[in-house]
Amino acid sequence: MRAATNLGPVVCFGVHILDILGRPVSQIPPGQHSVIIDEIRVTAAGTAAGASVDLAKLGVRVQNIGAIGDDMLGDIVLTLLKDYGVGTELISRLSGQVTSATILPIRPNGERPALHAPGANGAFGISHVTPAQRSALLSAAGIHFGGLDAMTGLNPADLAELASAARARGAIVTMDVLRNGGVESLESLAPVLRNTDWFCPNDEQLLGLTGESDLHRAALRVLGLGARGVAVTCGANGCRVIDADSDVIVPSIEVSVMDTTGCGDGFDAGFLTGLLAGLSPVQAAWVGTVCGSLVATGLGSDAGITDLGQVASMLLDTANDDAKYAGERLRSKISNTESEVGGRE
Repeated sequence: MRAATNLGPVVCFGVHILDILGRPVSQIPPGQHSVIIDEIRVTAAGTAAGASVDLAKLGVRVQNIGAIGDDMLGDIVLTLLKDYGVGTELISRLSGQVTSATILPIRPNGERPALHAPGANGAFGISHVTPAQRSALLSAAGIHFGGLDAMTGLNPADLAELASAARARGAIVTMDVLRNGGVESLESLAPVLRNTDWFCPNDEQLLGLTGESDLHRAALRVLGLGARGVAVTCGANGCRVIDADSDVIVPSIEVSVMDTTGCGDGFDAGFLTGLLAGLSPVQAAWVGTVCGSLVATGLGSDAGITDLGQVASMLLDTANDDAKYAGERLRSKISNTESEVGGRE
């Protein structure tokens, strides 16, 4: 049982991946040898699916749009999402396609090399977008575009009109990317960025996409494309919230790191939750930073976060006025009733 809120609905549109993770893996054994490790898990991951799970954990009403294959891996992704209370009715199952999947041997220091099979994410195109999916986007309070750069069958320009219409109706629009792309990727994403409130890549991605060597200059490049602001995660250095008027550093939260898979998705979910709750971008970034830090404490992109009350308590324990205000605001959003969905911890 998880505390409910009145936040949402949110639509997470983008990449869905089944992650198979094991830890700790110092090296791959030679030949056909084997090695005993501590833990193996499977999670619904990817820049859209991973964020949706964390949003659901935070009590936000969320449903997903994207593509999986008509295979057993897709069945598992749907089961995992449903167990957390994510709406899956609008996820397309593409005939003849396999579900995107990644094998992640997690190193003892939390690093995560990846073996990836792209699958259905690259086959989803604008022709697959149904009237029901369009309706969900146009009625959403928040939209998170996750991993459009990895959806090679979809031209982001085809989504520009939908994103613009949703934003005009009051939706908060955020975007994150999956890959470390170059300037050509940023140019491709520009039609949607023009209709995005907050772009939320990590620092390496932002520098690569813009071709800049300085984060502030890189963020200004994105603002020049029409985005309202950039909330860029910087690993152990926290994040920076940059818009036309300010550049604010939000420090990291000290935790014991097990696995960094999905920390960006956790940040995205927390940041959007904060914005939906009426917080300022900097206050919302504190929520995102706490959520991203919590994800790092366990194995997989669904680790660490329990519920909104846990996040609010951590914020209230932080010696920063913006963090404390965010904690108070989030606590006020928690319903007295418990949600009947999303029971998995």
